[in-house]
Amino acid sequence: MAERFETLTAVAAPYEPINVDTDQILPGRFLKMPRAEGYGQYLFHDLRQRADGSQEAPFVLDQPAYRAARIFVGNANFACGSSREGAAYAFHDYGIRSVIAPSFSDIFFNNCLRNGIVPVRLPDAECARLRALLRDRPGAQLTVDLRQQHVQDPDGHRAPFEIDDFFRQMLLDGIDEIGLTRRMMDDIAAFEQAYHRRWPWAAPAAPAGQGPGPASAPAPRTPR
Repeated sequence: MAERFETLTAVAAPYEPINVDTDQILPGRFLKMPRAEGYGQYLFHDLRQRADGSQEAPFVLDQPAYRAARIFVGNANFACGSSREGAAYAFHDYGIRSVIAPSFSDIFFNNCLRNGIVPVRLPDAECARLRALLRDRPGAQLTVDLRQQHVQDPDGHRAPFEIDDFFRQMLLDGIDEIGLTRRMMDDIAAFEQAYHRRWPWAAPAAPAGQGPGPASAPAPRTPR
């Protein structure tokens, strides 16, 4: 989902468990639900309520201080397991725009980048420090600055991170791969015209009813 991201200052929620898998983030049975209804309602569904619909001990996102969180600070090996894009959808649709952790599964990391979420890798000790700060000061805000590539806490401490330039620019511009391709349509058309002038036999034939296509390649000579 194309959505611009430059700098976000928002409430951040800490989450301690390690090896959080994508089935915890979005249980598999919800993957059949239409995205139009919003996957945010299913984020950590089975950790937030029992099978009978009653609520478990308040999950961090259900606690008053963290209900408005738009930044999520997790622990090591975050979003491992099944390679479901719905896990990124669930965070996005809930309103989380950045997930911070020491490490992620590669597929979840890339799905975030393609769906308007900034995944931030920080050293384990730095993530632990941020989670402790957020627990001690419920409702505290962090700033994720994609342009300058750092996370800033309420005390002004900054932790640098890196995002691949290709995805970073798409997030800054608020476009996806399709939007990037559309930006290049004039260049693509100019290339095709030049290519077909140089090698007219390689041009595709015109659809029926739109006139003759480009000249076909000459027939090969019969050896004597």
